Amino acid sequence: MEYTTLGSTGMQVSRLCLGCMSFGSSDWREWVLDDEESTEIIDRAIDLGINFFDTANMYSRGESERILGEALEGHREESVVATKGFFRMRDDDPNSGGLSRKAIEQELAASLERLGMDTIDLYQPHRWDHNTPIETTLRALDDAVRRGHVRYIGASSMWTHQFADSLHTSESLGLERFATMQNHYNLVYREEEREMLPLCEKEDVGVMPWSPLARGYLTRPHEEIDATTRGETEEYMYEHPYREGGGREINERVADLADDKGATMAQIALSWLLHKDWVDAPIVGTTSVEHLEQAVEALEISLSESELESLEEPYEPVPVSGHR
Repeated sequence: MEYTTLGSTGMQVSRLCLGCMSFGSSDWREWVLDDEESTEIIDRAIDLGINFFDTANMYSRGESERILGEALEGHREESVVATKGFFRMRDDDPNSGGLSRKAIEQELAASLERLGMDTIDLYQPHRWDHNTPIETTLRALDDAVRRGHVRYIGASSMWTHQFADSLHTSESLGLERFATMQNHYNLVYREEEREMLPLCEKEDVGVMPWSPLARGYLTRPHEEIDATTRGETEEYMYEHPYREGGGREINERVADLADDKGATMAQIALSWLLHKDWVDAPIVGTTSVEHLEQAVEALEISLSESELESLEEPYEPVPVSGHR
């Protein structure tokens, strides 16, 4: 395993972050793993040197956090744990979502309890709250850091002007600053390169992209996507414009390069991200130990400048997706 400093936090994290959306309950989404299979993957991740884990309160309505917390017993000190809040947790409680002070304080407390931890290393608003002033949100998050419930705060998908406003507000008010950005970024969705990623690089903000494999679109030839359980049942599979803007051609080039190198398509797609200087740790979700092991092996794959250019060349602009 390789490690890197996460933005300006000083924390050393593995170059791959294990995403925990697939851990929890198949009652939530059909492709989600239950306790035993989830714990097996987390245990193997620890064995492979992964020390960075990202979950959210809304994943399986809190079950993902519970499973991760239990699996990390005995490994808490060497682990970096990130979670998120924003989406409504209870249908009958409108204050169980959003980024008001009330929502942040009560949902952060619930996340800490499920994780079985006194402090979360990285706490992130899952999306932008249009109903709450950013100053209110940042003051509540700053208080959470000062109470010792959170070590660092990070942001997730939003417009670059919103993120810039957040950083400016923190600086002008002397509040805790967003240290990381968890954004939508992969070979077939590169709109973040226009503004968000250059801003993160300039401000020394750690970058941990979600959906690095484009919800599985970069893991197999495009005509085979629907053959998987997730492809058949995931209502969000076609939400993003992966098939537009040269996506099919990129998928084919990933497949060809994988054949040439004796690698999997997923390994090529991950290796491309790992070659990007502004990326600290892609968030890799998986439902099998085998795929986790293959993801770690992607760290050993080297891509030449001409190979990187070949993978990128077909890309064309697509609609912004993932944070509206």
